[in-house]
Amino acid sequence: MTGLRSSSSGLRALRPEAFGADPGGERLARIRRSPHFRNGVFQNPGGPARTRPSGSPVDLAKVFLDKDTRPLRAPKGTVPVYPTTFADLAGPPTTGLRLTWMGHSSVLAEIDGHRVLFDPVWGERCSPFPFAGPKRLHPVPLPLAALGPVDVVVISHDHYDHLDLPSIKALAGTDTLFAVPLGVGAHLEHWGVPADRLRELDWHESTEIGGLTLTATPARHFCGRGLRNTQHTLWASWTVAGAEHRIYHSGDTGYFDGFQEIGAAHGPFDATMIQIGAYSEFWPDIHMTPEEGLRAHLDLQGGAPHGVLLPIHWGTFNLAPHPWAEPGEWTKEAAEEAGQAVALPRPGEPFEPAGKLPAEAWWRDVAGEVRRTWRSVGAFVAEPPARPTGDRTD
Repeated sequence: MTGLRSSSSGLRALRPEAFGADPGGERLARIRRSPHFRNGVFQNPGGPARTRPSGSPVDLAKVFLDKDTRPLRAPKGTVPVYPTTFADLAGPPTTGLRLTWMGHSSVLAEIDGHRVLFDPVWGERCSPFPFAGPKRLHPVPLPLAALGPVDVVVISHDHYDHLDLPSIKALAGTDTLFAVPLGVGAHLEHWGVPADRLRELDWHESTEIGGLTLTATPARHFCGRGLRNTQHTLWASWTVAGAEHRIYHSGDTGYFDGFQEIGAAHGPFDATMIQIGAYSEFWPDIHMTPEEGLRAHLDLQGGAPHGVLLPIHWGTFNLAPHPWAEPGEWTKEAAEEAGQAVALPRPGEPFEPAGKLPAEAWWRDVAGEVRRTWRSVGAFVAEPPARPTGDRTD
């Protein structure tokens, strides 16, 4: 028995720090009491969602390794990152709401006198290892410390492209609070965030931070950082309501009818930050295409164009077989067809949703060919995505 314990301790010592920590104690007890936790795992809204690629590994490998399309998944030139400075963010927004997309799903939201940082990923790779895994396709617009004080950091879920160890460790040294889904607090405490700076929420729970109300809302996705995916940490989208403005961040999610319910309960929104990249017919349940992302925005707004859509989760990492520039092109076209205002900032470019919106297709100067794989229609409603044969339901 002593030998077995020593072996187990040795394996734990070899566990990468970036794997984080599994929930335990009262945190685990709270997870088990959640109405969304059944049969030992968190459940998705709208029924089971496939969290592994459908089809065969051979089919998937053929798509990712295709010699004609593979070069299109990265920019051919230098991405025109906006040269953000502290001065750009030092003064308060004129209208009370300003958004700065830092790349991927990282957004600084300045809302009604408060500063909210969503899914900060300043690391070079979204991976547990510094030498392997998807690498940034453009540099961060400015150092994390140059953002200035942040009132609250909001995390959507614990995947590496949303919960970044170097970024959390840097923020742990400040006095910011963290709003996270159930279970995710275990990772943050393991990395040095004090428990009294955590606000850990189940879906439909809210917390008050200063003059803001933050609510964790459902999403259709999954979780996990280690070798075993135990589904013991929750994933979420988030709404933030201030004295005058309301915003929404989707995190990662597949399309589902719950957007209508979220909008009815917490909207309409002055701006939504919606995932429109890293989609594939191999995982249609857990990521949205741009057309589905537009539909989600409209659902959140009561079914009609309203507010501003900020596309996120694209342009920074190569995580799917679609061309690098396709999410931008597809979103721009779908939004124009629907009559929906869309902001298309370069990474690091601040804008106010009530002001002039960045609308230039900046990616075209550095993109390879974008082969139109979406259908151009006069309506914004998307057909169900094609699904490969051999679909799995796990």
